Amino acid sequence: MTADDEPVGVVPIEDSIDLHGFLPRDVPSVVEAYLEAARDQGLSEVRIIHGKGTGFQRHRVRQVLESHPAVAEFRDAPITRGGWGATLVLLRD
Repeated sequence: MTADDEPVGVVPIEDSIDLHGFLPRDVPSVVEAYLEAARDQGLSEVRIIHGKGTGFQRHRVRQVLESHPAVAEFRDAPITRGGWGATLVLLRD
């Protein structure tokens, strides 16, 4: 195992996650694991902060959200919570 293959570590489960600290290649798996853990914690809404930039990370996050069984719906966060630099996700029970 090389340094690049090491696990990201334990992420505390809160009502939001900021993806800026993760490598772009890890974002889909981080989002999937976060959604499962958030649902297991009983959260009904979470915010995924992906940043504005070029929109690449936003697109990758939304690809995961479109097919994830824990997701009931998602939309851009309100301006006060990140605008299009973050996505609000409503989770299924």
